Amino acid sequence: MSHPTTTLGQDTTPDQGIALDARGIRFEGGPRLVLCASLFYFRLPREQWRARLAQVRASGYTCVDVYLPWNFHETAPGRWSFEGRRDVAAFLDLAQEEGLYVIARPGPYICSEWDGGALPAWLGLDPQLRVRQHEPRFLDRVTAWFDQALPLLAERQYPANGPVIMVQLENELDFFDCEDRTGYLTALRDQAVRHGITVPLIACSGQGDLEGATGDVPGVVPACNFYPDDDSPHIEPEVRRYAELLAERDLPLLITETNRRHRTLRRLLASGASLIAPYLQSSGWNFGYTPSAGNWGRPGNLMSHGYDFGGYVSSTGTERPEYAEAQILARVIDTLGPRLALSVPTVPHTPVTTDFPTSSSPSALRLDGGGLLLAVPHLGTGTGTGTAVVNGVPVAVAADSCPLMPVDVPLGPWGHEGTLTLASADLVAAGEGVLVFSSEVPVTVVVGDTGVEIPAPEAGTPQRATAAGLTLVALAPADAVRLRSTDRDGSVRLHEPSPARQASAPVAVRRARRRADTAPERAAGRHELPPTLESLGVYRGRGTYRTTADLTGVDELLLVGASDIVDLTIAGRARPTIAGFGATRRIDVREATGPVDVEAVVEIWGHANFDDARLPALRLGALRGLGTLWKVRETADVSALWEVHGHWAGRPAPLRELGGWSSTRVGLPVTYTREIRTSTAAALHLKGVVEPMRVSVGGGGPHTADTVHEPHTVDTVHAEDPWVPLPAGTHRISVTLPHHPSGGGLRAELLALDPVTDWTCSAQDDDLLTGFATEAAPGQEEVLLPLALAPGEEAWLDVDLPPSHDGLLLRPDGTQIRVTGWAGGECVGRVWAGDRPDFSGGDANVLWIPPGWSGLTLLVRGAAGHEVPELRVLRLESSD
Repeated sequence: MSHPTTTLGQDTTPDQGIALDARGIRFEGGPRLVLCASLFYFRLPREQWRARLAQVRASGYTCVDVYLPWNFHETAPGRWSFEGRRDVAAFLDLAQEEGLYVIARPGPYICSEWDGGALPAWLGLDPQLRVRQHEPRFLDRVTAWFDQALPLLAERQYPANGPVIMVQLENELDFFDCEDRTGYLTALRDQAVRHGITVPLIACSGQGDLEGATGDVPGVVPACNFYPDDDSPHIEPEVRRYAELLAERDLPLLITETNRRHRTLRRLLASGASLIAPYLQSSGWNFGYTPSAGNWGRPGNLMSHGYDFGGYVSSTGTERPEYAEAQILARVIDTLGPRLALSVPTVPHTPVTTDFPTSSSPSALRLDGGGLLLAVPHLGTGTGTGTAVVNGVPVAVAADSCPLMPVDVPLGPWGHEGTLTLASADLVAAGEGVLVFSSEVPVTVVVGDTGVEIPAPEAGTPQRATAAGLTLVALAPADAVRLRSTDRDGSVRLHEPSPARQASAPVAVRRARRRADTAPERAAGRHELPPTLESLGVYRGRGTYRTTADLTGVDELLLVGASDIVDLTIAGRARPTIAGFGATRRIDVREATGPVDVEAVVEIWGHANFDDARLPALRLGALRGLGTLWKVRETADVSALWEVHGHWAGRPAPLRELGGWSSTRVGLPVTYTREIRTSTAAALHLKGVVEPMRVSVGGGGPHTADTVHEPHTVDTVHAEDPWVPLPAGTHRISVTLPHHPSGGGLRAELLALDPVTDWTCSAQDDDLLTGFATEAAPGQEEVLLPLALAPGEEAWLDVDLPPSHDGLLLRPDGTQIRVTGWAGGECVGRVWAGDRPDFSGGDANVLWIPPGWSGLTLLVRGAAGHEVPELRVLRLESSD
């Protein structure tokens, strides 16, 4: 790599090559401010790695951050894969060839809206193993992963053999309830050192808790992730605070994740960031069964297959307007070079006044060698122009922009005596006798005491002026990104624009070939209660549960803990798909009686990548499957006869209905207690829960033959799943909730339960389904869309695709169907039309068939709902 150089703060050794201190990042040849784009090999076809890396480099960014997902490489316990699209070593080598640095992030937990946050699903099968804890069982498994991943990184460290300049341990640990952060991070650090990692080890804080992210472990550098409101006026003082905190440790501010908008990135730069890594600038795809579940919903939702948050490159590689913004910011950074890289954040010594919304406390950088770089954000929208007064000089500022204005900057490094007193626009090039600015509004420049105003340039029409012997050039942003060189007389030479590619018109595909066969199932045994899919060897994919249940006298069933996607058929009637993240569901079966067949097809969308206690399937490490199906034998209202404890309630304890105590102590906790006896397993339903409440369960009453004195357990009940499971016996239940004068409308209901038992299981993991989809299929019947299906019916379709240079976007148009697609020997993803949960990420209605991925096979499944399941048409469009 032909890049400048640097070393690591207090813990740096001479051969390390990278140094961090309070003034920034130093490479072997000098200091650099680093712009870094997220780019993930596991979300792209291998054939496109080089082009995407080159695209990042052409944006002006000099670094990519790369997660290494553990469960992408350990596909089953002890089965490792680093070939094909999993060849991370080849990806790192390509990054070096393209002139990019790399920040490697091997976890073990990565989040990244990826299946389980990259923690293998089978870890949850060991009840003693506790993920992300200083716990021997978990650390043993982490050791096996690090033994595979870390040598690949150690072999490719900068400057000796590769591009890796930092290695991140863990990810946003301050979001997680880790009991021994210091012990845990120490164990990870020691493993990295054992494998020869000598570049800086970093750990990022997700919500500003530096100690919570790093455990304050020596040798682990704190980094920060900021996701502010882009329009907030208060970004600068928050960021400056962290820059100051880290400077006290003689460390720079490394922003390892943040928003993608360059107006915000400029504000972060001016507030002291030495590394700025917006997430996610270069988008990709969650192929196969790799999206996560449980992202930012009410309370959870499913991650789409298109992994796109509006970064400067779309999932299919299209450059968006922010791409040009990146190139201009990179030119500013390159023009100021080491002076900017060694700068120190400060508050401007003279006030800045504006007639537009701006920062509550603007930031500036005190440049090495003198002068300031002042950020003046215009937080208004639209196309208007505002006026700011800087050092008493009025200047124009475009709406929705943040020019980086040089103030009192010595011009000596560019061969000119004197000072650039003020420039109201980005300085994108400088040489002997000439300064070049980028702006879409008029530019005010003061050199020494001489001021000029340059008219707003238009694309293809540079504007020029002279002041104090300097030639000043103003370029429109569209020209600034193409700037190749500038002469002393202000003549500019631009790179030729890339030819625009014509997008092909969308195509409606109405013909397909339906296979006679359906995918085989792997027998997975008989079980008293439904097992988890992971215990059947299905870590990604689906399974089927079958039994016969006697529903004589049963009006409803209770389904507890089912996730992710459950298609339940009872007595031949398909029920609407359940996708409730494990929330308890009541199922009306009054029309079914006597022995009836019950079948459940359960598909894993993905494992939770956050840790959310509100629902069972949202917990990090939670397993998937049918859960438990219960017959409801009896229902009783138990809202009355609760003892009141707390506030001024005396002895003997008053008896009230649940939530019915009257008190002036609004919002303070009050506890209601009563004894509940049940001869069978039961479920207590707390109806009307709004705010979370604490529920404790302990053995109650005198010791008798039928009394269960279980250990005292305490849990939090949420509105999303207001149920408390109870074994047979006598229990003393205590409910603690914030007092509400009106009682809050709480009711309590007790359901006596019998389990539905004797299940026969079969499994279809992703390897089995992919193998069936990609093998030759004899005996096909041509069908013409639309194709109607019964609820629960499936159809396997082979579809001919037109040739495409850039790949194709596939939009299945239909109602009450789920469509899974395969091409090029891989599952490309799934689309769900009709009644479905919330999705996040990119476009949840589209699949991408990359160029060169031949063939298309679809599995279409009908689901019960308000409309008839039907695949109407397949819409194909170019992915330009």
